[in-house]
Amino acid sequence: MSALTSRAMGGGFVDPAQLSMPAKVFAFATMCVGFFIALLDIQIVSASLADIGGGLSASPDEVSWVQISYLIAEIIVIPLSGWLSRVMSTRWLFCISAVGFTLTSLLCGWAWNIQSMIVFRALQGFLGGSMIPTVFTTAFIFFAGHQRVIAAATVGALASLAPTLGPTVGGWITDSYSWHWLFFVNLVPGIFVAVVVPILVKIDRPDWSLLRGADYLGMVLMAIFLGCVAYTLEEGPRWNWLEDDTIRTTTWTTAISGLLFIWRSFTFANPIVDLRALKSRNFALGCFFSFVTGVGIFATIYLTPIFLAHVRGFSALQIGLAIFSTGVFQILGIPIYTFCARRIDLRWLMMFGLGCFAISMWNFTPITHDWGWRELLLPQAFRGFAQQFAVAPTVTLTLGALAPDRLKLASGLFNLMRNLGGAIGIAGCATILNDRTNLHFLRLAEHLNATNTALTELMAQVGTIYSDAMGGDAVAGQTAAFKQLWALTWREAQVQTFSDAFWIIFVCFVIATAMVPLMRKVAPPKAPTADAH
Repeated sequence: MSALTSRAMGGGFVDPAQLSMPAKVFAFATMCVGFFIALLDIQIVSASLADIGGGLSASPDEVSWVQISYLIAEIIVIPLSGWLSRVMSTRWLFCISAVGFTLTSLLCGWAWNIQSMIVFRALQGFLGGSMIPTVFTTAFIFFAGHQRVIAAATVGALASLAPTLGPTVGGWITDSYSWHWLFFVNLVPGIFVAVVVPILVKIDRPDWSLLRGADYLGMVLMAIFLGCVAYTLEEGPRWNWLEDDTIRTTTWTTAISGLLFIWRSFTFANPIVDLRALKSRNFALGCFFSFVTGVGIFATIYLTPIFLAHVRGFSALQIGLAIFSTGVFQILGIPIYTFCARRIDLRWLMMFGLGCFAISMWNFTPITHDWGWRELLLPQAFRGFAQQFAVAPTVTLTLGALAPDRLKLASGLFNLMRNLGGAIGIAGCATILNDRTNLHFLRLAEHLNATNTALTELMAQVGTIYSDAMGGDAVAGQTAAFKQLWALTWREAQVQTFSDAFWIIFVCFVIATAMVPLMRKVAPPKAPTADAH
């Protein structure tokens, strides 16, 4: 070992170029464990909200914040992570993030009421969120050339696989044990990551001098902007958007703080988020593609469990098993993508992935009330395969075009766009489900009148059946028949609305697919210097 390397190691720093490949792979894999559980926890509760609400005596509106609070907190901290890793170093930021995530997971499992659960979930998202963008930057520090393509494929796979598997894993845990174990399951991997990462990931030094003259105003503006926009998107559909005073206030706050944040980012010498990176065509387009894939991944994960729960009446475990095929086909796509990425321009692979995602959404549109795992298999297979080809090349094409010294701050923005796309996608789908269901119900009801001979005959038969069951009470029988008709009509209106939502996502991916040729081809980037990180 050279004297220079010895001095570096003595200072708690190792040049990544001096590390053996097995050491790099193990260190990177350890970070990926933290990355995976942080993303998994966004959706791990989605199929089990009813169980959590029952355990904490919470209403559906209250228990939804178990998921919302985590997502809002994570959205706020992700763009801060680049600056924090420069101040604290990558290993100590990741370690503190893992420790905080693990402790708050324990507290979530011990929550005694819905208020404590919401607070602990917000802390869990905020403390654990830094593990997400840090993995992206570390992959580009550790690896170069074709190894970087494989690393990007791995990160891209985990980024889309974790939220996809969330409902499946969560449903199985809740059905087999209890909802408390949705959070206790994080303890062992969290402790492992917190112990191993500081030992292995010594790729940069902390720079505490950055605390002096930091853009604290920019941090406050960004937190207000992202917090308000996330709240508005999540709660807007429930309260009819601007008709509610609170939503109207948060909308104005979002607009004002957002404009001030953008102004601050372009005028301050060392901004907290590098918006100047958007001047790069590949980075700007990559953020757009990250946003669209966020819409597709999170919105479909939101829509499918709701359909299976409300229309089919599936349990948490049944929902998880029904959507499990998405993750299976994505895993099957990883080796195929890795093989193709060495031989085919990544832009065309990304176009293929986005196109397959569009086909998947189109295959969802003929959905009917009796769809189960068999009917969902084909569209979910397309979606799982497409996620691998849509996300992984986007990572390489977007971040691979940036200079190493800009990678950290830009990575936070790139990851933010995916989560923001997810938040907007979920809010948009919630609005569609709310507004279009009523519209479809009224349209169907227009045809359910006395002039409809088939309906009147059916109602007479059903009314007679109910009357006989109720001891010959004809009025009660007819009332029960009308209630049954209303329930069937509402169910079909819901199904048509789900089809509308999938069609809107299909249009988004068609537009994204058409924009891929605007991306520039990225030559294999040079390995960054050790201190660039």
